[in-house]
Amino acid sequence: MATEQEQLAKLRDEIDEIDRHIHELINQRAQCAQRVAEVKMAHRTDVTEEPVFYRPEREAQVLRKVMERNKGPLDSEEVARLFREIMSACLALERPTRVAFLGPEGTFTQQAALKHFGHSAVCVPMPTIDDVFREVEAKAVKYGVVPIENSTEGVVHHTLDNFRSSELKISGEVELRIHQHLLVKPDTEPSRITRIYSHQQSLAQCRLWLDSRFPNVERIAVSSNAEAARRAAAEGEHVAAIAGEMAAKLYGLEHAFNNIEDHPDNSTRFLIIGHESVGSSQRDKTSILVNARNQPGALYHILEPFHRAGVDLTRIETRPANAGAWGYVFYIDLAGHQDEEPVNQALSEVSSKVVELKVLGSYPQAVL
Repeated sequence: MATEQEQLAKLRDEIDEIDRHIHELINQRAQCAQRVAEVKMAHRTDVTEEPVFYRPEREAQVLRKVMERNKGPLDSEEVARLFREIMSACLALERPTRVAFLGPEGTFTQQAALKHFGHSAVCVPMPTIDDVFREVEAKAVKYGVVPIENSTEGVVHHTLDNFRSSELKISGEVELRIHQHLLVKPDTEPSRITRIYSHQQSLAQCRLWLDSRFPNVERIAVSSNAEAARRAAAEGEHVAAIAGEMAAKLYGLEHAFNNIEDHPDNSTRFLIIGHESVGSSQRDKTSILVNARNQPGALYHILEPFHRAGVDLTRIETRPANAGAWGYVFYIDLAGHQDEEPVNQALSEVSSKVVELKVLGSYPQAVL
C-alpha cells in the first residue's frame, strides 16, 4: 500500500496536469476574445466610433450557463465569480473598461463595480452621484455605478432624480450583501472609543447595535464609509469607523466587531449606467419613468395596462414632479425586456395616457 507521501505526490502531479490544461484553455479563450475585437474593429461602419466590446446580456447568459451546468463541489456562485474574472481579463485585452463609481476608494459602490466588471476594469472614484452621471455623459468613462436602494433604508432618491434630466440608460444591476464592521486602528481598546464615524445610512443600519453597545458614544455622519475609515486611521485611538472589508484593508484598520448591521439580510442594489441599449438576455428587467397627468385615477391608468398584459411590476417609487403643486413622477421597475411583446404592448398603451413615459433601460437581472 502506498504511503501518505506517495499518495499526496500523485495527487499533486494530477493537480499540476489539470492546472496546465486550465491554463491552456484560458489562453485559448483570451485569443478568441482578441479575434472578436479584430472582427468588430474591421466591420465598423463609422471609424470615429469605438465598437461595443462589452455586452451585458451576453455576459449574463454566460454566467447563468456556468451556474446551471455546475455539478460541484464548488458552489455555483463561486464558480460564476471565477468566470467573471476570466471574462474581465479577456475583455481587457479587447479594450479595458473604464468605470466611474461613487467614491472614494473603499466604498461599497466600488465593491459593486468590481463584482460586476471584475478586477481588470479600471475603476475611477467620483465624489458625488451627480459626478458619476456627468463623467459617463461626457464619455470620459464607459460606464458608471450608482446605488439605487437598500433593503432596510429604502431608495436613494438622488440617483432617481438624476434620471429626470439624463439621457443615459441603465445597462445592468448589482446586488451586494452589506456587512458593516466596527473598525479601529491596531491596539485600540473598544471600551475607550469616544467617536464613531460612518455614512448616515450605515449609522441607521446599525442603530440598534450601537444603542446596545455604545449608547453614549458620539456618532458622526460623513460623506462615505471610506471617508469614515480614513478619519479613523488618521485620528488614531478613541476613534472608530463603521465600514466594509475593502475600507478596512485600504486604511489598515482592524475589526473590533464584525457584522454589526441590525438586519442580517441587509443588502444594497446598484445600477450600471451607460449610453448603449442592451439586448434581451431572456431574464431581464425594465425601468421606466412616468410623468402622470394630475387627474383622478392617474395611478390606476398607469398600472392597469401592465396587469392586463400579465407584466409583473417589481417596484414603484414616487417623486415630486417639480412642475406645479402636487404633481408626481413614478419610477417603476418591471419584469421583462421592452422588446418583448407583452411589455412593449403595455408601455405603448401607458404612453398614450400620461404626460411623459421615459424608458430608462432594459437590462439583465442580477446574476450574482
